[in-house]
Amino acid sequence: MRSEPRGARFAELQLRLAVGGLLVVAAAAWWFLVAMDAAMVSMRGDGVAGRLMMLMMTPGAPGPYLAASAGMWLAMMIAMMVPAALPLMLVFRGLDRGPRGGADALLFVLGYLATWSAVALLGAGAQWWLHADGLLHGHRLATATPLAGGLLIVAGLWQLSPMKAACLAHCRGPLGFLLRHARPGRLGAFAMGAHHGLYCLGCCWMLMVLMFAGGVMSVVTMALIAALILAERLLPAGPWVAKAPGMVMIVLGGVLL
Repeated sequence: MRSEPRGARFAELQLRLAVGGLLVVAAAAWWFLVAMDAAMVSMRGDGVAGRLMMLMMTPGAPGPYLAASAGMWLAMMIAMMVPAALPLMLVFRGLDRGPRGGADALLFVLGYLATWSAVALLGAGAQWWLHADGLLHGHRLATATPLAGGLLIVAGLWQLSPMKAACLAHCRGPLGFLLRHARPGRLGAFAMGAHHGLYCLGCCWMLMVLMFAGGVMSVVTMALIAALILAERLLPAGPWVAKAPGMVMIVLGGVLL
């Protein structure tokens, strides 16, 4: 029996290290978000979480506020999107990209997360605008009930829309995209990840807006949205996993209104 080529073993080791590293980073992001949530509830805290909490209570100072909220949103995007990115990473690794395939797979995921990092900056800006205008309330920074109801209805309608279905199809079956838009090299892998991230953004952007309805600092809201995103991509009845919550959102939004 012939032994596995050294290049293949090295690529497999790269992939395992990349997956392990991403899981550690995602776990650290969730820990940070839980610490931020606890600091917001108690209105006190030590370390980085406590200092960021204090900065996010003063929207009148836009520079420090935006820096603190951007850090929180970046952690949120990492925590929520890394679980959805890992299966995609394994599909990408299935492509024949030579002995550096493991490194390319990691760069693909980093490109994917770069798209969501841009979303984090937009989320931080929207949070500051809403907070400065008095539209976010409580220790978890949520909108008032009527606005939350309206956001739920819009999100539910988006879940049922053909555009959502089209974007979700790309996220559930990425192999066709990867074959059509294949680019060589490390920069090509990063660009492919960023490009595919745009389809997932089209699929999930309205779910991210619901953070303002459930509370920007609510770890429970983050966990529910992250679970829904992962279920839409992995469960066999993925389209219905998107549509059924959409109908629930519309009903709940009507009740709140």
